[in-house]
Amino acid sequence: MKWPTNITIKEVGPRDGLQNEKGFISTEDKISLINQLSASGLKEIEITSFVNSKWIPALSDAAAVATGITRVPGVTYTALVPNQQGLERAFEANIDEVAVFMSASETHNLKNINKSISNTFPILRDLVQKTLAAGKSSRGYVSTVFGCPYEGAVDIDMVIRVSETLFEMGIKELSLGDTIGVANPKQVQELLEVFLKKFPADKLAMHFHDTRGTALANVLVSLEMGITTFDSSIGGLGGCPYAPGASGNVATDDLLYMLHGMGIHTGVDQEKLLSASQFIQKKIGRPLPSKSLQASISKYNSTCENTW
Repeated sequence: MKWPTNITIKEVGPRDGLQNEKGFISTEDKISLINQLSASGLKEIEITSFVNSKWIPALSDAAAVATGITRVPGVTYTALVPNQQGLERAFEANIDEVAVFMSASETHNLKNINKSISNTFPILRDLVQKTLAAGKSSRGYVSTVFGCPYEGAVDIDMVIRVSETLFEMGIKELSLGDTIGVANPKQVQELLEVFLKKFPADKLAMHFHDTRGTALANVLVSLEMGITTFDSSIGGLGGCPYAPGASGNVATDDLLYMLHGMGIHTGVDQEKLLSASQFIQKKIGRPLPSKSLQASISKYNSTCENTW
């Protein structure tokens, strides 16, 4: 099997991860986490979301976080933006890249955005055009690509329609999301066989949640198909406020362990990443799902016990 020699990790923990936390993580701790991630070698970090604080109170400090972090040259700092008001706030905070989002299933789109798919397109088109006019890049997310918590299976033709429309708007990259973690490797292969006939592999990213433990297996199939960009979340943080039962994204820690073991270059220092995971785990106050993180902590505790 011929694997890619290099892949890009898009760290989404500070946004996609922390947005689902019931307890508010302080602005200071969010800034510290992002600064640690920047120091780890990650080149793409989604730091927050400029949504109405009524809907996502965990990220109500978006502007303070975006303006408080230490910007590292060469790192792209992205924020999710739902509307014109959010875009203006993102521009004021000097965000590098704007991410827009919608679902491939009508019901999830209504729950998540409060609009139909057809009514969402004009709003996103305006956001993308204004982002490009400001000299910034735009990224698109399609949620519920592999299954919807309300509708079940999602028609691939609808996923393609939504994806084509987003690319026509001018997005640089499209992230295909397994929002509720139902995808299996066969399903991923079948979808990518269709998608790669329509879109270049270097314009696609995969966004897997690990609800049923298949995220890394799905990453592996995606690698085999030529995908080289993956969204992941530090410690396996995450979920979706409008997708009942969804658990966190594939853990960046576990993804790094697998990729580095396969000889695939990521540019990320695994020890620094694990240190950041331990930091946010302490702040959240519960064990995070990452197997690599828990193994690292167990090894450390065992070493300490042996030296006493």
